[in-house]
Amino acid sequence: MSTAGLLIRCKAAVAWESGKPLSIEEVEVAPPQKNEVRIKILFTSLCHTDVYFWDAKGQNPLFPRILGHEAGGIVESVGEGVTDLEPGDHVLPIFTGECKECAHCLSEESNMCDLLRINTDRGEMLHDGKSRFSINGKPIYHFLGTSTFSEYTVVHVGQVAKINPDAPLDKVCVLSCGMSTGFGATVNVAKPKKGQSVAIFGLGAVGLAAAEGARVSGASRIIGVDLNPSRFEQAKKFGVTEFVNPKDHNKPVQEVIAEMTGGGVDRSVECTGSIQAMISAFECVHDGWGVAVLVGVPNKDDAFKTHPVNLLNERTLKGTFFGNYKPRTDIPAVVERYMNKELELDKFITHSVPFSEIYKAFELMLAGEGLRCVIRMDA
Repeated sequence: MSTAGLLIRCKAAVAWESGKPLSIEEVEVAPPQKNEVRIKILFTSLCHTDVYFWDAKGQNPLFPRILGHEAGGIVESVGEGVTDLEPGDHVLPIFTGECKECAHCLSEESNMCDLLRINTDRGEMLHDGKSRFSINGKPIYHFLGTSTFSEYTVVHVGQVAKINPDAPLDKVCVLSCGMSTGFGATVNVAKPKKGQSVAIFGLGAVGLAAAEGARVSGASRIIGVDLNPSRFEQAKKFGVTEFVNPKDHNKPVQEVIAEMTGGGVDRSVECTGSIQAMISAFECVHDGWGVAVLVGVPNKDDAFKTHPVNLLNERTLKGTFFGNYKPRTDIPAVVERYMNKELELDKFITHSVPFSEIYKAFELMLAGEGLRCVIRMDA
């Protein structure tokens, strides 16, 4: 029986207040409105951003809310005006979007859509400023336009990437945020040439995705920089060949790397958000051709300081958002790289839990264990 146009009741993990355990509740999910899609979520994973906004320290707290933004699912129904998706399509909901009409979307050089760019404060849908989630008539706020900690969710069509139906959703779901961010930072922005050296600052999930990008690109040396030496063994699986712990040296890490590489690495990718790591990542690249790419999000009061001579000596500093991928246009091709065995994803997924035990995913992340925990929505 088709559920198109009908209210759906399903289970969702609701964050009622800051830092309190999520509660599995029965929620009502309204039908999709104009330019919206209702998706049955099959797998979702936990990202640090979910934990950050669940904890709600330092941002605008918005509760009750359904978190979640890394996921894979199947289109259940579509709203008015949706022409490029239909029920049954396999999709990845994405935390940022591509309207295909604004100046950014029409530019080959940008993925920062004016309409659907990430907005952490918005808890309603764009079409009418209302939530599609409720419990007993009381609205429950959306998160990043995705809210994937629910068996069904409603997403703007511009935030939905249609993918190969043969791709395993329990694996490719992690491409809807962190893995694409790190991988794309290397392959789309740093663009190391075969045989070049790459330094990766921060060996969490995004940093290891950046290392995977360097491996796929044929880098000859991939130097991992992290203050936590317990991460070094795992990083070898992602192609990292050498390790530097800044705490082991009595000089700036950029000087250590310059000495190791005869003047600096060819490319660097910073994935920590630490302002000092950003400066080191820029200053450790070789003059004449070195490129540094910033991925990590700094604190709002941070300021980047370096001597202008570092730029005049032909070092390049770049920033990136979501690996410079346009969600609808580019993410399907990243899935194909996985299907063609160019890109390895399985090693990023270190844990799996049923939806009823979503709290375990939070416990693992808060304890710093593993990389990605995939949550099975039907279990």
